[in-house]
Amino acid sequence: MAEKNSVELEALMQRFSGDGALIRQLIEEGHLVEMQLIKDRMNAKKALTVFPPEDVDQLDSWAQELPTRANKQKEVLEHFRLNPEPIRLTEPLSRLGVGAGTVKGLAERGWLKLEEVEVLRDPYGSRTFRPTTPAPLTPEQSQVYGRIRDAVTNREQHVFLLHGVTGGGKTEVYLQSIQSCLDIGREAIVLVPEISLTPQMVERFKGRFGDRVAVLHSRLSNGERYDEWRKIMRKQVQVVIGARSAIFAPFTNIGLIIIDEEHEATYKQEESPKYHAREVATARASYHGATVVLGSATPSLESMYRTTPEAADDPGRGRRPVYELLSMPSRVEGRPLPRVQIVDMREELKQGNRSMFSRALYKAIEERLHKKEQAVLLLNRRGYATFVMCRTCGYVADCPHCDISLTYHQSSRTIRRHYCGYAERELALCPECGDEHIRHFGTGTQRVEEELGKLFPGIRVIRMDVDTTTEKGSHEKWLTMFKNRQADVLLGTQMVAKGLDFPHVTLVGALVADSVLNLPDFRAAERTFQLLTQVAGRAGRHELPGEVFVQTYTPEHYSILSASRHDYLGFMRKEMLLRKLHHYPPFHRLILITLTHEQVPPLLRSGRRSLPG
Repeated sequence: MAEKNSVELEALMQRFSGDGALIRQLIEEGHLVEMQLIKDRMNAKKALTVFPPEDVDQLDSWAQELPTRANKQKEVLEHFRLNPEPIRLTEPLSRLGVGAGTVKGLAERGWLKLEEVEVLRDPYGSRTFRPTTPAPLTPEQSQVYGRIRDAVTNREQHVFLLHGVTGGGKTEVYLQSIQSCLDIGREAIVLVPEISLTPQMVERFKGRFGDRVAVLHSRLSNGERYDEWRKIMRKQVQVVIGARSAIFAPFTNIGLIIIDEEHEATYKQEESPKYHAREVATARASYHGATVVLGSATPSLESMYRTTPEAADDPGRGRRPVYELLSMPSRVEGRPLPRVQIVDMREELKQGNRSMFSRALYKAIEERLHKKEQAVLLLNRRGYATFVMCRTCGYVADCPHCDISLTYHQSSRTIRRHYCGYAERELALCPECGDEHIRHFGTGTQRVEEELGKLFPGIRVIRMDVDTTTEKGSHEKWLTMFKNRQADVLLGTQMVAKGLDFPHVTLVGALVADSVLNLPDFRAAERTFQLLTQVAGRAGRHELPGEVFVQTYTPEHYSILSASRHDYLGFMRKEMLLRKLHHYPPFHRLILITLTHEQVPPLLRSGRRSLPG
């Protein structure tokens, strides 16, 4: 082992065939280390392809040489005479109803040629995208587009923060900016924060740029991801769209990087390799001399701070802001922002309403069903109940690894911890007192779906959360169904709160607006404001006006009040003041130091939570 350094265990066992027990003992005692390496080599996919001869006119004379009964072979030759293009072997079989032997027989005569040809696995190969043309820009859009176009054309290494209201037409600005990038022979990367947003974005970008677009995200198969990557390497595409890892797309001549919904925490990868897509984008733009556009209706306070002179890192820059702020404060065609109504759920309880739906929201859903319009309901908790408790002794089922309460899932009859993955069967008896009084408390998306069915018989609900979107293509399937009006209500967690654009959505309901607000996080107020503003923006984006109901137990909180008024600047001023007062980012930086070990240290095992000194 000292000579070889590493050897496959099977090979080691064969070399020392009589010493298997000794090898296992050396591993157990730590003298040898056993590691499992995953071999995941992808190969190019190939398909048997039929090629006609160079002179297709010969096919007619060859067909006459065939016996009278060889009708299928004659059909194949006639097909290639009229369509002299190579096709996969399976295609003439399916079109003409002939067997593989028929085609192979013609190949043996030398009349057709069979060759294995590489075929790229295209995740959207079965889809047809309707081509689109650039839409006329509003004065606000034109001003923003002109500034981005000039920066791209002049190869400026520049970062823009685009603050545009929901429904303000940011996507059209992205599309036309990318076209200006492609016009000068350069490449573009577009990032979206959620895989759920990818289907609609892919449809828009494929419709505009066709086969020049590649897609990268974790829901592709290994083969599809491998082939999309190779298309980029081979310069067969000039635009890449995807989730955060797409920032590493192997382009060599980047002219533009767009990060949509730049405020989202999903752009930060916590596991190794740790990175923030926004910082990687800035570094790659610096290397390529490219322009970066960070777009959002609710920019992060860190990004907004970088548009001020105080954020300038280098005094030699003349206190010039790190980012340049671009604004689009109005919706396209002057459409109004939706009216937002705050509902105090404490008052609902006083009035005897114990339902998860306020009376106002219930009536609004009823009206939409009557008008055959659509609604989006947000509840940022999946599962059926948020915790399980014994009413006799007060025991709460929690995770043995992280001491967080487990969520009940009715469909699988399990209680789960979503973050660490721990799960167990639902409890019939309390493990502390043995009583049967186990109850489910709180509300999750599964329970809301069930309640909707009881209150509105016949209602068609699509539920989108992590539990319903695990299968490949599930995001696209549910969103396509909703777009085609095969459902009345789209119910989900935060994946339904941003980026989606459906013309018949006139109602949005945030069922528990406080779900993020009460988390022990200094960004809780900011994330509450962002989530409510984003989900409110799903309503009334087209001709039909929108209405939003925000159900909350803290209606007086400034983040909820600001979101109800669509007042980003008002919220930002209040929150910035508090951040500065408490020495939080963006005015100060925080460092988190995490220690990990395979074994629990003795101090923690004994119950001590701090180290001496």
